[in-house]
Amino acid sequence: MLPNLETAAHAANLRRVVIEPVSRVEGHGKVTILLDAHNKVHQVRLHIVEFRGFEKFIQGRPYWEVPVMVQRLCGICPVSHHLAASKALDIIVGARQLTPTAEKLRRLMHMGQILQSHALHFFHLASPDLLFGFDADVAKRNIVGVAAVEPEVARKGVLLRKYGQEVIRYTAGKRVHGTGSVPGGVNKNLSRAERVELLGEIDTIIDWSKEAVDIIRNLFIDHATLYKSFGRFDSNFLGLVRADGALDLYHGGLRATDGQGGTIFDHADYQNYYEYIHEEVKPWSYMKFPFIVDKGTEAGWYRVGPLARVAQCDFIPTERAEAERIAFKAFDGGAALSAPLGYHWARMIEMLHAAEGIKELLLDNDLSGGDLIVRGERQLRGVGVLEAPRGTLIHHYRVNEDDQIVSANLIVSTTNNNQAMNEAVRQVAMQYLDGRSLTEGLLNHIEVAIRAFDPCLSCATHALGKMPLEAELMDADGAVIDRLVKGQA
Repeated sequence: MLPNLETAAHAANLRRVVIEPVSRVEGHGKVTILLDAHNKVHQVRLHIVEFRGFEKFIQGRPYWEVPVMVQRLCGICPVSHHLAASKALDIIVGARQLTPTAEKLRRLMHMGQILQSHALHFFHLASPDLLFGFDADVAKRNIVGVAAVEPEVARKGVLLRKYGQEVIRYTAGKRVHGTGSVPGGVNKNLSRAERVELLGEIDTIIDWSKEAVDIIRNLFIDHATLYKSFGRFDSNFLGLVRADGALDLYHGGLRATDGQGGTIFDHADYQNYYEYIHEEVKPWSYMKFPFIVDKGTEAGWYRVGPLARVAQCDFIPTERAEAERIAFKAFDGGAALSAPLGYHWARMIEMLHAAEGIKELLLDNDLSGGDLIVRGERQLRGVGVLEAPRGTLIHHYRVNEDDQIVSANLIVSTTNNNQAMNEAVRQVAMQYLDGRSLTEGLLNHIEVAIRAFDPCLSCATHALGKMPLEAELMDADGAVIDRLVKGQA
């Protein structure tokens, strides 16, 4: 049960600003800001106010249904849940090493997911703020406004996402909620004709992805003071890396580093993730707060996702993306590494890497092989981890002797970023909130900080600027002294 924030605010002689719902993100949440008598920020919280019960209602289901069922968590990144569940169930069916065809088809599916999701977020949800400014007219600050002013940018954004969706369709059977991955492998290969068809566009997709990196890099150069300071804070990072330290979005060991780049743990086996990561529950949010065990609850929270991955990997194993990683880390002495807006730059570098990776895989004849599934010694427990577009995604299942799921634990990317998003909102509120006069542009600054993480809260996005966002400023007696509803004249 959520605490009575009005009562808490009155007792402490604080005023409350509420932003509900947060818009142009995937799902429903609200922000509460408490101000003291001097209009200084006392407390900022991002509340996730909806409840998803997947961990409970999959109990009792046959394990082989799970990779299809858990995709319904999300309509934007279903492939991530599809594959993470499949990886966990690989362990349960004893398939610790997939066939080359199955492994590469799953990687191709995942690259398509990274490409389409990153394109969707950058061009549709984030670019209106970045191209027009955080205070721009809300009627213009949307994808329709981008299409009117920058039609080529909007067109390429749409087609980049479309291509990623086509890769998913060929590998998973459908663009959304496919069935291509199964415990122990995949259920279809990719024909040579399908590979040729996808290869026909890939060089253009790579070029457009490079152009997207150029857009955000130039924005950082043009607005360096704002971008590097906006909501900036240091934190720990968490993500997967390959055995040689390279960026690997599908498989690897867990690496955690602190804000100064020091190693907390490296190449940890994610089958034992619970030895390194615990979750804290707080009464004012349905979302848990993970932390690194050795650091504790206060200092152990961390960031995941594109910024964390690009910041802490040793290199990216595709040529053009690696060159961009080097430039990103060198920018202004590493200033982008702690900046929430650095997520956008890192996200486009990963999109370029995905495009390059898709080309490499499509040229591999293993994709057309016929050996698709393996089995081995059955287990009663399995963990699957991969790097979803938004960050590290953990699926953990236990089954009984009758092949039924008896328990599940899912730590999704946005949960891993929970405390980091709260910190970003707090920093932005302290930078920009004056405590009395509320404007739509001011509220959007706070939302910009949240959107940088590309949070996936459930399945609702207001992409056209009709944002039902309401904020109230209350005095110490609970009286509303200022109110703003976005989308109203």
